Amino acid sequence: MLLKQAAVVMFLSAARSSAFSLGRSAFVSSGAKTAVAKRAVSTTPTMYADPGQAEVILVGCGAPNRGMGWYHAVQMLDDKCPSASLDFIVEPWFMGPGGEGPGGPEFKEWQAESEAKYGVKFATSLDDLPPPAAPRLALISGRTADNPHLLTESIAHGCKCIYLEKPGAPTVTELQQMAKEAEEAGVEVLMGYNKNVCKYVRKTREFAEKTPGSHVTFVSN
Repeated sequence: MLLKQAAVVMFLSAARSSAFSLGRSAFVSSGAKTAVAKRAVSTTPTMYADPGQAEVILVGCGAPNRGMGWYHAVQMLDDKCPSASLDFIVEPWFMGPGGEGPGGPEFKEWQAESEAKYGVKFATSLDDLPPPAAPRLALISGRTADNPHLLTESIAHGCKCIYLEKPGAPTVTELQQMAKEAEEAGVEVLMGYNKNVCKYVRKTREFAEKTPGSHVTFVSN
């Protein structure tokens, strides 16, 4: 759950960290609704990001209420990340072969709502997107096996920072190659993770279970 609350701001606040470092971020309340409203009626539909915002591409959305990418999208569209402007969503499965299968109708309904309400542009491939109109950031939340080539394509399409959902790639060797590729291109890559399954959280919960009257509160900063 905490990962869902810690999406894209971490890229910008950790711009000098090493590739594949773990980052933390805070969502702060702001007047971002104004920017969202403007972009829905913009006369330049491929240039939504305001000054100080990153132009975000979500690569791999998944099904509404189930896909991790979808949860990231909702956070950004709900103004939880003022430094991020979710301008493009690339979803080849539900906009292609999976459109008529389980989750397909729900995705189409959400797509239509997002296009109408927020002006988000949907595509089946990174190749369909225009050149960057602002600092471009890719949030890759696709199938694990697809992530290596999605990272390569994101770099080729002008992304200067990439948030890579866990586990990132099928093998450590592929992760190392991806890190090398990003470093050579001067692209920052950060890896997502779940706090609720990490070691210190597990140990805290185990301790609380053995301590009568204990209560554990998690605060995301």
